[in-house]
Amino acid sequence: MANLRIRLLGPLSVCRDGAALALPGSRKVRALLAYLALATRPLSRSHLCELLWDAPADPRGELRWCLSKIRGLVDAPGRKRLLTLGDALRLELEDCEVDALEVAAAAQGLDRASGVVQRRLLALFAGDFLEGTQMEASPLFDAWLTAQRRQSRARHTALLEHLSGAAPDHEALPYLDKWRELAPFDERVHQALLGVLARSGRLREAAEHLAQTTRLFEDEGLDTGALREALRAAGHPLPAIMERGLAPARSACRDAASNDASNDVNGVPNSTPNNAGDHATIEAATSGADEAANQAAAKAVKRRSIAVMPFIDRSVRPGARGGAADALASDVITRLAKLRSLFVIAQGTVFALHERGIGAEEASRMLDVDYVVGGSVRAAGGRIEVRVELVETRGARIVWAEAYDQKAGQALAVLDEIGNRIVASIAAEIETRERNLALLKPPETLDAWEAYHRGLWHMYRYRKDDNQCARRFFQHALQLDPAFSRAHAGLSFTHFQDAFQNWEERAPNVERAYAAAAQGVMADERDPAVHWAMGRALWLRCQWDESEESLERSVELSPNFALGHYNLSFLRSVVGSPQVAIDDADLSRRLSPYDPMMFGMLATRAMSLVRLGRFEEAAYWGTKAAARPNAFPHIHAIASYSLALAGRVDQARGYAEAARRVAPDYDISRFLLTFPFEPEGEALFRKGARLVGMG
Repeated sequence: MANLRIRLLGPLSVCRDGAALALPGSRKVRALLAYLALATRPLSRSHLCELLWDAPADPRGELRWCLSKIRGLVDAPGRKRLLTLGDALRLELEDCEVDALEVAAAAQGLDRASGVVQRRLLALFAGDFLEGTQMEASPLFDAWLTAQRRQSRARHTALLEHLSGAAPDHEALPYLDKWRELAPFDERVHQALLGVLARSGRLREAAEHLAQTTRLFEDEGLDTGALREALRAAGHPLPAIMERGLAPARSACRDAASNDASNDVNGVPNSTPNNAGDHATIEAATSGADEAANQAAAKAVKRRSIAVMPFIDRSVRPGARGGAADALASDVITRLAKLRSLFVIAQGTVFALHERGIGAEEASRMLDVDYVVGGSVRAAGGRIEVRVELVETRGARIVWAEAYDQKAGQALAVLDEIGNRIVASIAAEIETRERNLALLKPPETLDAWEAYHRGLWHMYRYRKDDNQCARRFFQHALQLDPAFSRAHAGLSFTHFQDAFQNWEERAPNVERAYAAAAQGVMADERDPAVHWAMGRALWLRCQWDESEESLERSVELSPNFALGHYNLSFLRSVVGSPQVAIDDADLSRRLSPYDPMMFGMLATRAMSLVRLGRFEEAAYWGTKAAARPNAFPHIHAIASYSLALAGRVDQARGYAEAARRVAPDYDISRFLLTFPFEPEGEALFRKGARLVGMG
């Protein structure tokens, strides 16, 4: 055991060698200790003064007094834990136990943790985060405390969900009761609780719970249909008992509705309250007809869902609304919806929940979404600071977090740029996570969404055999859901690759790429990905103007679509303006700095610089492109020719050999078939190829 233990989940406590230490009476000392304990980087004294003191006469003097009290708690002979780094401070707790940090670390792999580990983590929750702590006139600390409490509650509920799901019914009830207490509007806990009660034969309690929950949900304008389905799924209809349980929750006008609508709660008439035989007969009569349709529906594409909660404005008093924070959240919602790859909860819904004091984590569970975005905005001292994080709901796992700090300048333009980067990062992070999750599942169990993302995993490896695997997964996704536009775009890209890389006969694959892209456009003309696919197919057909129109359409539909900007750069680096191509490439890299097509973004910049006669710069960017792990022979050739034109022929030959290791017959004719430059550009690349023996 560590000799120092700090407990933040519940009332603050500090123990040394198992003995509780007496805490100072000052609330600011306690608040400062908690804030420093969770900080991930050194914090400046000015930041800490601004955090906890509104406008005292001597904030630094008060800070020094608070720090002296903290040193008395955490420092020991020969072991200083509160460190001073110039004007910054850091609390070094690597050899200590901090319950909130332990839970945060475990949350990243909660689904893989054993039951013993999960129960030990559950025991750490002795109450709400910093229970009993409240600071007046400290809006920045109050916003931080609120966010920490919401996140702590979300991790607590995620832990209870895992434990209740793995436990036998008789052991699951205590977990479910606590989960329901923490998240009363979480549909999943009520579904699980109804299922346990029904399987245990406690149908009266199930009916009463459903009636109470129905009243609770209807008061908040929430639907309860899924809760009634939970009892059906448990195989215990008993519609008469259910109807009596539901009666108090129904309004007078609902009671006056038709008998079929009000009495047939479970799909069988009320006149057979406990007739399992009749119920089975009805089920048997309909199951055969419905089974195929249900299986098809279950396998159809189910886009992952996301809710973007209003950002906290740390520039104004707590609870104030409007301004930059709401504008940024609204913009992110709109831009994510334009990507067409996710189901995005409408702005009105998330803003209404926020007005009722419901935090991001609780709202995400109420809305039953897969991901939730939250953050804060602060404008001060001529700068705008934005913090944002993407959380995977079920495990309360932070998938991605970022902080942006820019000069304010024109505030709207700055927020627009930050919004672009946030949306592109969210889309990329979710796609990466979904690809990795799909890779872990047996292929025969994949639904259309998962099959598509499994295809992406193979597609981005840029090898012939992986390209064939990707095509099969995209085709499987389309068999399950023929209207899945993204799968059409992916299928088109695999045919594009066969032609572009000369893996298969060029002409028929050009037409297959075009046909698949056309199917995608018909499936969803507002999906930027299908216009991206169409633009690439038209490129292969040498229809430059039409290709540019399709790619421009993709970024008009979604200004954050990094692949659209990249492919405009690709087109213009060969047949358009090289300077505009560089601007396009730079924008695509800013939007998606970890994109699997990063090698292409770097390579188009290199080709554009060659056309501008800036060979040293071209060599720099070409070698960066070739260093990417999924670079293929064309990319190594760009690096080789750029280096040769810059006079670094020996180094250039190494990249030429790398290209020929993969494609032994690679030469300039194959390069120019793929990149049909205008005469001046062609002459430059031919010269580079001759210098390395590929002329």
